Amino acid sequence: MNPSDLILVTGATGAVGPQVVSALREAGHPVRTLSLDPPPKEMGSDAGETRIGDVTNPADVEPAMRGVGAVVHLAALLHIVNPTPDLQQRYEKVNVGGTAVVVDAAARAGARRILLFSTIAVYGDSRGRTLDEDSPPAPKTFYERTKWDAERLVLGARNSDGLPIGTVLRLAAVYGPRVKGNYRQLLNALNGGYFVPIGSGRNRRTLVHDRDVARAAVLALDHPRAAGKLFNVSDGEFHTLQEIIAVMCGALGRKAPRFSLPVRPVRFAAGVLESVARWGRVRSPVVRATIDKYTEDVAVDSRRIQNELGFVPTFDLKTGWTETVRELKRSGEI
Repeated sequence: MNPSDLILVTGATGAVGPQVVSALREAGHPVRTLSLDPPPKEMGSDAGETRIGDVTNPADVEPAMRGVGAVVHLAALLHIVNPTPDLQQRYEKVNVGGTAVVVDAAARAGARRILLFSTIAVYGDSRGRTLDEDSPPAPKTFYERTKWDAERLVLGARNSDGLPIGTVLRLAAVYGPRVKGNYRQLLNALNGGYFVPIGSGRNRRTLVHDRDVARAAVLALDHPRAAGKLFNVSDGEFHTLQEIIAVMCGALGRKAPRFSLPVRPVRFAAGVLESVARWGRVRSPVVRATIDKYTEDVAVDSRRIQNELGFVPTFDLKTGWTETVRELKRSGEI
């Protein structure tokens, strides 16, 4: 792909978007962004040409797609623990409907590549196995199911010659200074000294630093062998939750928790709290879905992108969390 090609990035104001935009510009690509919100101040001139719009609205997407060589589709409704049933329609509208609008507009505009950020969560719990791109997905939540549907839309995209133009990156759990979610909550709890682990901590997790995600995006966008394929993206290792907590505590300059709580009694108590909360029509402070997410085993292999596209992660667990904590301290967020 010609480095001068204009790249459209949807959802560029999210947690990972600014890193992707910055990496694209460093690679020589001019960038246009399409997001619901204006770009954050820290993006500065990196934001390139900015447009405010909704990916579910063709009237916003089609003008933004004019003249682009490729699109990086990040816009999505992200994972929510225990979503209410009424959110299903919203997930389908944004994650599936929005992707369909982007794919259609990109194909008609003659874009050479549509790159979708998806998630390894579509595989479900690995239950002691090691999963790869050939493992059958087992999505359970609204988020997981709609991301899998979006993947199939992108991988089915074709140009006027009938050749595939879509690529999917299934991302491991992403962390970094801008990323919120479960790992940020865990970091805050460890920093505050009020976190008590649940279970043995031997369940495996698969992570990736946000700057490595951005590097993988640039590589997959430009690589001719990426068209029509999906790739898992991680730091190349599996880490036990116990190991992750120890590394996070080391980066914070704190001692790791010495004790843990057994899973079954804690999960039972959470179920009682949920029942009481439903009766009182309030939100439970702890839900079983959170505990299940915390204790699940997620081991996903990412050698395909390394072997086929030459991707090499630059952040291991210690380096990544040390950098993350340093940036958060510098910004005053912890």
